[in-house]
Amino acid sequence: MRLSDFDFHLPDEAIALRPAEPRDSARLLVVRPGQALEDRIVRDLPDFLRAGDALVFNDTRVIPARLMGLRGGRGTGGGDGTPVAVEATLHRRAAPDRWRAFMRPGKRLKVGDRVAFGQVGDRACDAAGLHATVLEKGEGGEVLLGFDLSGPDLDLAILNHGEMPLPPYIAAKRAEDDRDRADYQTVYAREDGSVAAPTAGLHFTPELLEALKEKGVGLHFVTLHVGAGTFLPVKTDDVSEHRMHAEFGEVPASVADALNAVRAAGGRIVCVGTTSLRLLESATGEDGVVRPFADETAIFITPGYRFRAADVLMTNFHLPKSTLFMLVSAFAGRDTMKAAYEHAIATGYRFYSYGDGSLLFRAKPETV
Repeated sequence: MRLSDFDFHLPDEAIALRPAEPRDSARLLVVRPGQALEDRIVRDLPDFLRAGDALVFNDTRVIPARLMGLRGGRGTGGGDGTPVAVEATLHRRAAPDRWRAFMRPGKRLKVGDRVAFGQVGDRACDAAGLHATVLEKGEGGEVLLGFDLSGPDLDLAILNHGEMPLPPYIAAKRAEDDRDRADYQTVYAREDGSVAAPTAGLHFTPELLEALKEKGVGLHFVTLHVGAGTFLPVKTDDVSEHRMHAEFGEVPASVADALNAVRAAGGRIVCVGTTSLRLLESATGEDGVVRPFADETAIFITPGYRFRAADVLMTNFHLPKSTLFMLVSAFAGRDTMKAAYEHAIATGYRFYSYGDGSLLFRAKPETV
């Protein structure tokens, strides 16, 4: 498969810069392979589910993982001593005092450099003591930062000085603001650790969750901490050469048992978002049994993949040539998804993190 197989034209005005209000008023495109597309809204979701089905949500909580600061200057030392403005996007915790991060400008940093985080141009970072040392350098601007603070103290400093890591296609058009602290978080988020929201979950309201429970649909929660690698473009024309960044996820034993019971009783597993789907597929064996899971996953799903756990997927609309468009193409079929996206663009659906949603029913796997 070539990267060009997953390309399509998306008008710039289709990118949503703010979410729908209320959240469950967003549009929902229902995609059943071999059937006509159906235009609905998210609030209609219970109409498409049955008593005994299981919804699986990712309960990760987004942290304000974008940090601005200075390398050198103000007595921090490092490098050639010349202060350089830097930006770090934390993406994976390595220890209580260490984070892997994507840094800009990464080429200006060296192992041993000291970085003071806070608002560039004031003394906020000095007052908070939010300092770090570059311990390792990787490819593509990735570094390992060792902070002077650790554990809860570091968490509080990041909360105080960090910004919500809006996706690049939103951040390029407007600055992050106080609204994003609430908008870019699901109503059921509880496990700190993501630097990107599981965006399909942004559509849910307490009222919608209650309506689903009244319908007899089970609500189950797993955790996958989404890393900044989710925003990185695929740079290889041969799709098989792309490598995903690893992310940590957990499927509790109680959830695994419940989902196996749902499947045994004839119910369907409905994943809310590609993150919960990728985690469940990582936790499910070839025998179709979901097992407890607490590990990193770098699963890369492309057409030809045989799904083991997910029957239905609710997800937003994704970037051209992205790993997520490859995933939905694997789930519902490439031709089906290209037709669905053409319809969505032509009829004004809003795309990406703050955009509208789609409800996809699984197709038979393609031969590739």
